[in-house]
Amino acid sequence: MRRVGIFGWGVVAPRSRDIDAFERNLSSAESWLSAFNGFGPDNFLVGMPEFDFAEYKPWIDARFPPNRFTQLEKKAGQPTRYAIGAFIQALKQNPGLEQELQSLGIRTHVYVGTGLGDLPTIHDITLTLHRAQRRWDRFWAEPARNAALRQWLETKAPRPGLPPAPETVDVVERDEAEEAWWHYWAGQSPELREYLAELKEIEGLGVEGDVESAKLAVIKEKRTRSARLQKKWSTPEPPWNSVSANLLWNIHNAPAAQISMLGKLTGMTFAPVAACSSFGYGLKLAMDAIHRGDAKAVVLGMADPPPHPLTVGGFYNARVVAADATVSKPLTALRGTHISGGAVMWIVGDLEHFTAKGFKPLGMEPLTVGVSADADHIITPSQEGPTLAIHEALSRAGCTPAQMGTWDLHATATPGDFLEVQTLRGLFPESVLVTARKGTFGHGMAVGGGWELTAQYLGYARGSLFPTPLREGELNREIGKVHSRFVYDQGAPVPEGFAGKLSMGVGGINACVISRPWR
Repeated sequence: MRRVGIFGWGVVAPRSRDIDAFERNLSSAESWLSAFNGFGPDNFLVGMPEFDFAEYKPWIDARFPPNRFTQLEKKAGQPTRYAIGAFIQALKQNPGLEQELQSLGIRTHVYVGTGLGDLPTIHDITLTLHRAQRRWDRFWAEPARNAALRQWLETKAPRPGLPPAPETVDVVERDEAEEAWWHYWAGQSPELREYLAELKEIEGLGVEGDVESAKLAVIKEKRTRSARLQKKWSTPEPPWNSVSANLLWNIHNAPAAQISMLGKLTGMTFAPVAACSSFGYGLKLAMDAIHRGDAKAVVLGMADPPPHPLTVGGFYNARVVAADATVSKPLTALRGTHISGGAVMWIVGDLEHFTAKGFKPLGMEPLTVGVSADADHIITPSQEGPTLAIHEALSRAGCTPAQMGTWDLHATATPGDFLEVQTLRGLFPESVLVTARKGTFGHGMAVGGGWELTAQYLGYARGSLFPTPLREGELNREIGKVHSRFVYDQGAPVPEGFAGKLSMGVGGINACVISRPWR
Protein backbone atom coordinates (compact mmCIF):
# COMPACT_ATOMS: atom_id res chain seq x y z
CA MET A 1 0.00 0.00 0.00
CA ARG A 2 1.25 3.49 -0.85
CA ARG A 3 2.42 5.55 2.10
CA VAL A 4 1.18 9.11 2.55
CA GLY A 5 3.03 12.20 3.74
CA ILE A 6 2.12 15.81 4.46
CA PHE A 7 4.12 18.21 2.30
CA GLY A 8 2.46 21.49 3.16
CA TRP A 9 0.16 22.92 5.80
CA GLY A 10 -1.40 26.23 6.73
CA VAL A 11 -3.60 27.50 9.55
CA VAL A 12 -5.90 30.41 10.34
CA ALA A 13 -6.91 30.31 14.00
CA PRO A 14 -7.50 32.51 17.04
CA ARG A 15 -4.34 34.56 17.74
CA SER A 16 -2.73 32.71 14.83
CA ARG A 17 -2.72 34.38 11.43
CA ASP A 18 -0.55 31.59 9.98
CA ILE A 19 1.10 28.24 10.74
CA ASP A 20 4.20 29.86 12.25
CA ALA A 21 2.14 31.90 14.72
CA PHE A 22 0.08 28.78 15.49
CA GLU A 23 3.22 26.84 16.42
CA ARG A 24 4.63 29.70 18.51
CA ASN A 25 1.38 30.15 20.40
CA LEU A 26 1.15 26.44 21.19
CA SER A 27 4.28 26.78 23.30
CA SER A 28 2.24 28.73 25.87
CA ALA A 29 -0.44 27.26 28.11
CA GLU A 30 -2.60 30.39 27.74
CA SER A 31 -6.04 30.19 26.24
CA TRP A 32 -6.55 32.01 22.92
CA LEU A 33 -10.20 32.79 23.59
CA SER A 34 -11.65 36.30 23.83
CA ALA A 35 -14.95 38.04 24.64
CA PHE A 36 -17.68 37.61 22.01
CA ASN A 37 -20.20 40.43 22.60
CA GLY A 38 -22.03 39.45 19.41
CA PHE A 39 -25.39 40.02 21.10
CA GLY A 40 -24.18 43.25 22.63
CA PRO A 41 -22.61 42.66 26.05
CA ASP A 42 -22.78 38.94 26.88
CA ASN A 43 -20.97 36.23 28.84
CA PHE A 44 -19.59 34.17 25.97
CA LEU A 45 -15.94 33.56 25.11
CA VAL A 46 -15.05 32.55 21.56
CA GLY A 47 -12.07 31.80 19.36
CA MET A 48 -11.99 34.73 16.94
CA PRO A 49 -9.63 34.10 13.98
CA GLU A 50 -6.76 36.50 13.45
CA PHE A 51 -6.64 37.14 9.71
CA ASP A 52 -5.86 39.78 7.12
CA PHE A 53 -6.65 38.74 3.55
CA ALA A 54 -4.50 41.62 2.24
CA GLU A 55 -1.40 39.63 3.27
CA TYR A 56 -2.12 37.26 0.38
CA LYS A 57 -2.64 39.97 -2.24
CA PRO A 58 0.97 39.86 -3.58
CA TRP A 59 0.68 36.10 -4.22
CA ILE A 60 -2.63 36.51 -6.06
CA ASP A 61 -1.50 39.61 -7.97
CA ALA A 62 1.59 37.74 -9.21
CA ARG A 63 -0.61 35.11 -10.88
CA PHE A 64 -3.83 36.84 -11.93
CA PRO A 65 -5.09 40.14 -13.36
CA PRO A 66 -5.31 43.03 -10.84
CA ASN A 67 -9.08 42.71 -10.42
CA ARG A 68 -8.91 39.11 -9.14
CA PHE A 69 -8.04 40.05 -5.56
CA THR A 70 -10.74 42.76 -5.46
CA GLN A 71 -13.24 40.25 -6.85
CA LEU A 72 -12.43 37.80 -4.06
CA GLU A 73 -12.67 40.54 -1.43
CA LYS A 74 -16.16 41.48 -2.63
CA LYS A 75 -17.61 38.05 -3.43
CA ALA A 76 -15.84 35.47 -1.25
CA GLY A 77 -17.03 35.02 2.32
CA GLN A 78 -14.68 34.63 5.26
CA PRO A 79 -14.47 30.80 5.16
CA THR A 80 -13.34 30.93 1.54
CA ARG A 81 -10.77 33.64 2.28
CA TYR A 82 -9.49 31.73 5.30
CA ALA A 83 -9.12 28.61 3.14
CA ILE A 84 -7.27 30.53 0.42
CA GLY A 85 -4.87 31.99 2.98
CA ALA A 86 -4.15 28.60 4.55
CA PHE A 87 -3.64 27.06 1.10
CA ILE A 88 -1.10 29.72 0.11
CA GLN A 89 0.73 29.11 3.40
CA ALA A 90 0.80 25.37 2.68
CA LEU A 91 2.38 25.87 -0.74
CA LYS A 92 5.31 27.67 0.89
CA GLN A 93 6.35 24.75 3.10
CA ASN A 94 8.17 22.98 0.24
CA PRO A 95 9.67 25.03 -2.64
CA GLY A 96 8.31 23.88 -5.98
CA LEU A 97 5.18 22.32 -4.49
CA GLU A 98 2.83 24.62 -6.41
CA GLN A 99 4.32 23.64 -9.76
CA GLU A 100 4.30 19.94 -8.88
CA LEU A 101 0.61 20.00 -7.96
CA GLN A 102 -0.17 21.64 -11.29
CA SER A 103 1.96 19.19 -13.27
CA LEU A 104 0.02 16.24 -11.84
CA GLY A 105 -3.12 17.38 -13.69
CA ILE A 106 -6.20 15.40 -12.68
CA ARG A 107 -4.11 13.43 -10.17
CA THR A 108 -4.21 16.46 -7.83
CA HIS A 109 -7.51 16.54 -5.98
CA VAL A 110 -8.99 19.28 -3.77
CA TYR A 111 -11.13 18.27 -0.77
CA VAL A 112 -12.00 21.37 1.24
CA GLY A 113 -15.10 21.23 3.41
CA THR A 114 -16.85 22.97 6.28
CA GLY A 115 -18.85 22.18 9.35
CA LEU A 116 -21.21 25.14 9.21
CA GLY A 117 -20.95 26.78 5.81
CA ASP A 118 -20.77 30.53 5.38
CA LEU A 119 -23.52 31.36 7.88
CA PRO A 120 -22.57 35.06 8.23
CA THR A 121 -23.06 35.63 4.50
CA ILE A 122 -26.36 33.71 4.54
CA HIS A 123 -27.44 35.65 7.64
CA ASP A 124 -26.69 39.07 6.15
CA ILE A 125 -28.37 38.30 2.83
CA THR A 126 -31.39 36.85 4.64
CA LEU A 127 -31.79 40.02 6.70
CA THR A 128 -31.50 42.17 3.58
CA LEU A 129 -34.22 40.10 1.90
CA HIS A 130 -36.43 40.25 4.98
CA ARG A 131 -36.21 44.03 5.15
CA ALA A 132 -36.83 44.38 1.42
CA GLN A 133 -39.86 42.09 1.65
CA ARG A 134 -41.28 44.22 4.49
CA ARG A 135 -40.89 47.40 2.44
CA TRP A 136 -42.39 45.73 -0.63
CA ASP A 137 -45.43 44.30 1.17
CA ARG A 138 -46.05 47.55 3.04
CA PHE A 139 -45.93 49.49 -0.24
CA TRP A 140 -48.54 47.31 -1.96
CA ALA A 141 -50.66 47.03 1.21
CA GLU A 142 -51.29 50.78 1.23
CA PRO A 143 -54.97 51.46 0.37
CA ALA A 144 -53.90 53.95 -2.31
CA ARG A 145 -52.24 51.08 -4.25
CA ASN A 146 -54.66 48.32 -3.37
CA ALA A 147 -58.23 48.39 -4.67
CA ALA A 148 -59.07 45.17 -2.82
CA LEU A 149 -58.12 46.72 0.52
CA ARG A 150 -60.03 49.92 -0.23
CA GLN A 151 -63.12 47.89 -0.96
CA TRP A 152 -62.73 45.79 2.21
CA LEU A 153 -62.27 48.88 4.39
CA GLU A 154 -65.74 50.00 3.37
CA THR A 155 -67.43 46.83 4.67
CA LYS A 156 -64.80 44.93 6.73
CA ALA A 157 -66.60 41.74 5.79
CA PRO A 158 -65.01 38.45 6.93
CA ARG A 159 -62.33 37.12 4.54
CA PRO A 160 -60.73 33.65 4.60
CA GLY A 161 -57.13 33.75 5.85
CA LEU A 162 -57.28 37.39 6.95
CA PRO A 163 -54.74 37.91 9.78
CA PRO A 164 -55.65 40.08 12.79
CA ALA A 165 -55.17 43.83 12.34
CA PRO A 166 -51.83 44.87 13.89
CA GLU A 167 -53.43 47.38 16.26
CA THR A 168 -55.44 44.56 17.87
CA VAL A 169 -52.31 42.53 18.73
CA ASP A 170 -50.21 42.82 21.89
CA VAL A 171 -47.32 45.25 21.37
CA VAL A 172 -44.74 42.49 21.91
CA GLU A 173 -46.03 40.69 18.81
CA ARG A 174 -46.84 43.82 16.80
CA ASP A 175 -43.92 43.49 14.33
CA GLU A 176 -44.94 40.00 13.26
CA ALA A 177 -48.58 41.03 13.05
CA GLU A 178 -47.69 43.96 10.77
CA GLU A 179 -45.70 41.70 8.47
CA ALA A 180 -48.54 39.18 8.23
CA TRP A 181 -51.06 41.95 7.55
CA TRP A 182 -48.98 43.63 4.85
CA HIS A 183 -48.08 40.34 3.18
CA TYR A 184 -51.71 39.26 3.04
CA TRP A 185 -52.94 42.48 1.49
CA ALA A 186 -50.02 42.76 -0.95
CA GLY A 187 -51.11 39.38 -2.24
CA GLN A 188 -54.64 40.76 -2.85
CA SER A 189 -53.56 43.90 -4.72
CA PRO A 190 -54.81 44.18 -8.35
CA GLU A 191 -52.27 46.94 -8.87
CA LEU A 192 -49.40 44.60 -7.98
CA ARG A 193 -50.70 42.12 -10.53
CA GLU A 194 -50.74 44.88 -13.12
CA TYR A 195 -47.13 45.74 -12.24
CA LEU A 196 -46.12 42.08 -12.54
CA ALA A 197 -47.79 41.76 -15.93
CA GLU A 198 -45.71 44.66 -17.23
CA LEU A 199 -42.57 43.17 -15.70
CA LYS A 200 -43.35 39.81 -17.33
CA GLU A 201 -43.28 41.48 -20.74
CA ILE A 202 -39.90 43.00 -20.04
CA GLU A 203 -38.40 39.74 -18.77
CA GLY A 204 -39.81 37.96 -21.80
CA LEU A 205 -37.38 39.70 -24.16
CA GLY A 206 -35.17 37.06 -25.78
CA VAL A 207 -31.89 36.97 -27.64
CA GLU A 208 -32.23 37.03 -31.43
CA GLY A 209 -29.57 36.95 -34.12
CA ASP A 210 -25.89 36.87 -33.20
CA VAL A 211 -25.79 35.65 -29.58
CA GLU A 212 -22.71 37.54 -28.37
CA SER A 213 -23.76 40.95 -29.63
CA ALA A 214 -27.51 40.48 -29.08
CA LYS A 215 -27.28 39.34 -25.46
CA LEU A 216 -25.68 42.64 -24.41
CA ALA A 217 -28.36 44.61 -26.22
CA VAL A 218 -31.10 42.57 -24.51
CA ILE A 219 -29.56 43.08 -21.06
CA LYS A 220 -29.35 46.83 -21.69
CA GLU A 221 -32.93 47.01 -22.97
CA LYS A 222 -34.24 45.07 -19.96
CA ARG A 223 -32.48 47.44 -17.58
CA THR A 224 -33.86 50.49 -19.37
CA ARG A 225 -37.44 49.21 -19.35
CA SER A 226 -37.20 48.00 -15.74
CA ALA A 227 -36.00 51.43 -14.60
CA ARG A 228 -38.90 53.02 -16.48
CA LEU A 229 -41.32 50.61 -14.80
CA GLN A 230 -39.95 51.40 -11.35
CA LYS A 231 -40.29 55.11 -12.03
CA LYS A 232 -43.87 54.69 -13.22
CA TRP A 233 -44.98 52.90 -10.09
CA SER A 234 -42.51 54.53 -7.64
CA THR A 235 -42.00 51.15 -5.99
CA PRO A 236 -39.22 50.23 -3.60
CA GLU A 237 -36.68 47.71 -4.83
CA PRO A 238 -38.43 44.36 -5.48
CA PRO A 239 -37.37 41.78 -2.88
CA TRP A 240 -35.94 39.44 -5.53
CA ASN A 241 -33.53 42.19 -6.55
CA SER A 242 -32.21 42.45 -2.98
CA VAL A 243 -30.73 38.94 -2.79
CA SER A 244 -27.01 39.14 -3.49
CA ALA A 245 -25.51 36.59 -5.85
CA ASN A 246 -22.85 36.14 -3.15
CA LEU A 247 -25.25 33.57 -1.72
CA LEU A 248 -24.41 31.34 -4.69
CA TRP A 249 -20.69 32.12 -4.68
CA ASN A 250 -20.42 30.93 -1.06
CA ILE A 251 -22.09 27.54 -1.01
CA HIS A 252 -20.27 24.71 0.79
CA ASN A 253 -17.93 23.81 -2.08
CA ALA A 254 -16.85 27.41 -2.74
CA PRO A 255 -13.54 27.18 -0.82
CA ALA A 256 -12.59 24.02 -2.72
CA ALA A 257 -13.57 25.57 -6.05
CA GLN A 258 -11.66 28.79 -5.41
CA ILE A 259 -8.53 26.87 -4.39
CA SER A 260 -8.74 24.76 -7.55
CA MET A 261 -8.93 27.94 -9.64
CA LEU A 262 -6.23 29.87 -7.78
CA GLY A 263 -3.92 26.86 -7.74
CA LYS A 264 -4.75 25.86 -11.34
CA LEU A 265 -5.58 22.38 -10.06
CA THR A 266 -7.74 20.35 -12.42
CA GLY A 267 -8.45 17.14 -10.51
CA MET A 268 -11.54 16.11 -8.56
CA THR A 269 -12.76 18.98 -6.36
CA PHE A 270 -15.52 18.91 -3.74
CA ALA A 271 -16.49 19.65 -0.12
CA PRO A 272 -16.62 16.81 2.44
CA VAL A 273 -18.93 17.68 5.35
CA ALA A 274 -19.08 15.57 8.53
CA ALA A 275 -19.64 18.05 11.38
CA CYS A 276 -16.86 17.98 14.00
CA SER A 277 -15.27 14.91 12.37
CA SER A 278 -14.94 16.58 8.96
CA PHE A 279 -11.15 16.84 8.92
CA GLY A 280 -10.70 13.18 9.80
CA TYR A 281 -13.23 12.14 7.18
CA GLY A 282 -11.50 14.33 4.61
CA LEU A 283 -8.14 12.81 5.48
CA LYS A 284 -9.56 9.31 5.03
CA LEU A 285 -10.94 10.23 1.61
CA ALA A 286 -7.59 11.77 0.63
CA MET A 287 -5.59 8.74 1.77
CA ASP A 288 -8.01 6.35 0.07
CA ALA A 289 -7.67 8.24 -3.21
CA ILE A 290 -3.86 8.08 -2.99
CA HIS A 291 -3.90 4.38 -2.05
CA ARG A 292 -6.11 3.59 -5.06
CA GLY A 293 -3.91 5.61 -7.37
CA ASP A 294 -6.71 8.02 -8.27
CA ALA A 295 -4.64 10.87 -6.85
CA LYS A 296 -0.96 11.57 -6.29
CA ALA A 297 -1.75 14.58 -4.11
CA VAL A 298 -4.77 15.99 -2.30
CA VAL A 299 -5.24 19.53 -1.03
CA LEU A 300 -7.21 18.72 2.10
CA GLY A 301 -8.75 21.26 4.43
CA MET A 302 -11.63 22.72 6.36
CA ALA A 303 -12.87 26.27 6.84
CA ASP A 304 -15.52 27.65 9.17
CA PRO A 305 -16.79 31.22 9.66
CA PRO A 306 -15.83 33.37 12.63
CA PRO A 307 -18.08 33.01 15.69
CA HIS A 308 -21.51 34.46 14.93
CA PRO A 309 -24.69 34.99 16.99
CA LEU A 310 -26.34 32.18 15.00
CA THR A 311 -23.71 29.61 15.97
CA VAL A 312 -23.12 30.81 19.52
CA GLY A 313 -26.86 31.00 20.21
CA GLY A 314 -27.56 27.69 18.51
CA PHE A 315 -24.86 25.84 20.40
CA TYR A 316 -25.91 27.52 23.65
CA ASN A 317 -29.47 26.29 23.25
CA ALA A 318 -28.14 22.83 22.46
CA ARG A 319 -26.67 23.08 25.99
CA VAL A 320 -23.06 22.61 24.88
CA VAL A 321 -21.62 26.15 25.21
CA ALA A 322 -20.20 27.76 28.35
CA ALA A 323 -21.74 31.14 29.20
CA ASP A 324 -20.05 32.45 32.33
CA ALA A 325 -17.32 34.62 30.76
CA THR A 326 -14.51 32.30 31.90
CA VAL A 327 -12.52 29.69 29.99
CA SER A 328 -14.18 26.29 30.18
CA LYS A 329 -11.36 23.74 30.00
CA PRO A 330 -11.95 20.15 28.89
CA LEU A 331 -11.80 17.50 31.63
CA THR A 332 -12.63 20.00 34.42
CA ALA A 333 -16.07 21.34 35.43
CA LEU A 334 -17.73 20.21 32.17
CA ARG A 335 -19.54 23.55 31.67
CA GLY A 336 -19.49 23.53 27.86
CA THR A 337 -17.25 24.52 24.96
CA HIS A 338 -16.44 27.74 23.09
CA ILE A 339 -17.22 28.44 19.41
CA SER A 340 -14.28 29.17 17.09
CA GLY A 341 -13.66 29.72 13.39
CA GLY A 342 -10.80 29.69 10.91
CA ALA A 343 -9.16 27.21 8.56
CA VAL A 344 -6.67 24.38 8.37
CA MET A 345 -5.11 23.10 5.16
CA TRP A 346 -2.85 20.11 4.48
CA ILE A 347 -1.29 19.06 1.20
CA VAL A 348 -0.94 15.29 1.39
CA GLY A 349 0.71 13.18 -1.24
CA ASP A 350 2.14 9.83 -2.29
CA LEU A 351 5.24 9.61 -0.09
CA GLU A 352 7.42 7.80 -2.60
CA HIS A 353 6.50 10.13 -5.45
CA PHE A 354 7.12 13.36 -3.55
CA THR A 355 10.26 12.34 -1.66
CA ALA A 356 11.79 11.10 -4.92
CA LYS A 357 11.40 14.64 -6.21
CA GLY A 358 13.12 16.12 -3.15
CA PHE A 359 10.07 17.23 -1.15
CA LYS A 360 10.29 16.78 2.63
CA PRO A 361 7.37 15.38 4.64
CA LEU A 362 6.17 17.31 7.70
CA GLY A 363 5.13 16.31 11.20
CA MET A 364 4.26 12.63 11.37
CA GLU A 365 3.10 9.90 9.03
CA PRO A 366 -0.69 9.46 8.93
CA LEU A 367 -1.27 5.71 8.78
CA THR A 368 -5.01 5.30 8.65
CA VAL A 369 -8.39 6.74 9.59
CA GLY A 370 -11.18 4.65 11.05
CA VAL A 371 -14.71 6.03 10.71
CA SER A 372 -18.09 5.01 12.09
CA ALA A 373 -21.56 6.27 12.99
CA ASP A 374 -23.20 6.00 16.40
CA ALA A 375 -26.62 5.56 14.74
CA ASP A 376 -28.04 6.60 18.09
CA HIS A 377 -28.38 10.30 19.03
CA ILE A 378 -28.02 13.69 17.34
CA ILE A 379 -25.76 15.25 20.00
CA THR A 380 -24.90 12.82 22.84
CA PRO A 381 -22.02 10.51 21.84
CA SER A 382 -22.26 6.79 22.43
CA GLN A 383 -19.50 4.47 23.59
CA GLU A 384 -20.05 1.93 20.85
CA GLY A 385 -19.67 4.26 17.84
CA PRO A 386 -16.26 5.73 18.69
CA THR A 387 -15.06 2.29 19.80
CA LEU A 388 -15.84 0.91 16.35
CA ALA A 389 -13.89 3.73 14.69
CA ILE A 390 -10.90 3.17 17.00
CA HIS A 391 -10.88 -0.61 16.41
CA GLU A 392 -11.04 -0.04 12.66
CA ALA A 393 -8.14 2.42 12.77
CA LEU A 394 -5.96 0.19 14.96
CA SER A 395 -6.60 -2.81 12.74
CA ARG A 396 -5.73 -0.99 9.54
CA ALA A 397 -2.63 0.59 11.10
CA GLY A 398 -1.39 -2.75 12.39
CA CYS A 399 -1.15 -1.23 15.85
CA THR A 400 -2.03 -2.83 19.19
CA PRO A 401 -3.44 -0.80 22.10
CA ALA A 402 -0.22 -1.42 24.05
CA GLN A 403 1.76 0.36 21.30
CA MET A 404 -0.18 3.61 21.65
CA GLY A 405 1.95 6.38 23.14
CA THR A 406 -0.36 9.41 23.12
CA TRP A 407 -3.99 10.21 22.38
CA ASP A 408 -5.78 13.48 21.61
CA LEU A 409 -9.38 13.65 22.76
CA HIS A 410 -12.34 15.36 21.11
CA ALA A 411 -13.20 16.61 24.65
CA THR A 412 -15.58 19.57 24.46
CA ALA A 413 -15.67 20.36 28.20
CA THR A 414 -19.17 18.88 28.40
CA PRO A 415 -20.30 15.78 30.35
CA GLY A 416 -19.38 13.79 27.24
CA ASP A 417 -15.72 14.13 28.30
CA PHE A 418 -16.27 11.54 31.02
CA LEU A 419 -17.73 8.99 28.61
CA GLU A 420 -14.93 9.65 26.12
CA VAL A 421 -12.25 8.96 28.74
CA GLN A 422 -14.11 5.82 29.78
CA THR A 423 -14.12 4.70 26.14
CA LEU A 424 -10.40 5.41 25.93
CA ARG A 425 -9.58 3.35 29.02
CA GLY A 426 -11.77 0.50 27.79
CA LEU A 427 -9.26 0.13 24.96
CA PHE A 428 -5.88 1.50 26.07
CA PRO A 429 -3.60 1.08 29.09
CA GLU A 430 -2.90 3.68 31.78
CA SER A 431 0.43 4.48 30.12
CA VAL A 432 -1.21 6.45 27.27
CA LEU A 433 -0.51 10.18 27.58
CA VAL A 434 -3.67 12.18 26.79
CA THR A 435 -4.15 15.71 25.40
CA ALA A 436 -7.27 17.89 25.08
CA ARG A 437 -6.92 21.30 23.40
CA LYS A 438 -10.31 22.99 23.04
CA GLY A 439 -9.50 25.08 26.10
CA THR A 440 -6.70 26.58 23.98
CA PHE A 441 -8.40 27.61 20.75
CA GLY A 442 -12.03 26.62 21.26
CA HIS A 443 -14.21 24.38 19.15
CA GLY A 444 -14.09 25.04 15.42
CA MET A 445 -16.87 22.89 14.02
CA ALA A 446 -14.89 21.32 11.16
CA VAL A 447 -11.51 22.98 11.69
CA GLY A 448 -11.06 22.02 15.36
CA GLY A 449 -10.03 18.45 14.62
CA GLY A 450 -7.55 19.69 12.03
CA TRP A 451 -6.03 22.18 14.47
CA GLU A 452 -5.71 19.45 17.12
CA LEU A 453 -4.10 17.01 14.69
CA THR A 454 -1.70 19.69 13.43
CA ALA A 455 -0.75 20.54 17.03
CA GLN A 456 -0.07 16.85 17.71
CA TYR A 457 2.10 16.55 14.59
CA LEU A 458 4.03 19.74 15.36
CA GLY A 459 4.71 18.46 18.87
CA TYR A 460 6.05 15.15 17.63
CA ALA A 461 8.24 16.94 15.09
CA ARG A 462 9.94 18.95 17.86
CA GLY A 463 10.09 16.07 20.35
CA SER A 464 7.69 17.36 23.01
CA LEU A 465 3.93 17.68 23.29
CA PHE A 466 2.76 21.28 23.62
CA PRO A 467 1.20 22.35 26.94
CA THR A 468 -2.56 22.68 27.41
CA PRO A 469 -4.38 25.21 29.65
CA LEU A 470 -5.27 22.37 32.04
CA ARG A 471 -3.60 22.56 35.48
CA GLU A 472 -3.14 19.32 37.36
CA GLY A 473 -5.35 20.35 40.27
CA GLU A 474 -8.23 21.18 37.91
CA LEU A 475 -8.72 17.67 36.55
CA ASN A 476 -12.29 16.49 37.19
CA ARG A 477 -12.17 14.07 40.12
CA GLU A 478 -14.36 11.44 38.49
CA ILE A 479 -12.36 11.57 35.26
CA GLY A 480 -9.15 11.30 37.31
CA LYS A 481 -10.43 8.01 38.74
CA VAL A 482 -10.68 6.61 35.21
CA HIS A 483 -7.35 7.87 33.83
CA SER A 484 -4.51 9.88 35.30
CA ARG A 485 -1.96 10.62 32.57
CA PHE A 486 -2.73 13.96 30.89
CA VAL A 487 -0.65 16.74 29.37
CA TYR A 488 -0.96 19.76 31.64
CA ASP A 489 0.24 23.35 31.42
CA GLN A 490 3.94 22.40 31.37
CA GLY A 491 3.80 20.16 28.30
CA ALA A 492 5.44 16.74 28.21
CA PRO A 493 8.12 14.77 26.35
CA VAL A 494 6.86 12.81 23.36
CA PRO A 495 6.29 9.20 24.47
CA GLU A 496 7.35 6.14 22.49
CA GLY A 497 4.75 4.59 20.23
CA PHE A 498 1.92 5.59 17.95
CA ALA A 499 -0.29 8.68 18.23
CA GLY A 500 -4.07 8.66 18.05
CA LYS A 501 -6.69 11.36 17.57
CA LEU A 502 -10.45 10.97 17.95
CA SER A 503 -13.11 13.37 16.66
CA MET A 504 -16.83 12.94 17.36
CA GLY A 505 -19.27 14.97 15.29
CA VAL A 506 -22.84 16.13 15.68
CA GLY A 507 -25.06 13.31 14.46
CA GLY A 508 -22.77 10.64 15.90
CA ILE A 509 -20.08 10.81 13.20
CA ASN A 510 -16.70 9.51 14.38
CA ALA A 511 -13.20 9.65 12.91
CA CYS A 512 -10.06 8.15 14.48
CA VAL A 513 -6.63 8.99 13.02
CA ILE A 514 -3.59 6.82 13.83
CA SER A 515 -0.16 8.26 13.09
CA ARG A 516 3.50 7.49 13.82
CA PRO A 517 6.72 9.49 13.93
CA TRP A 518 8.80 9.48 10.79
CA ARG A 519 11.34 6.69 10.87
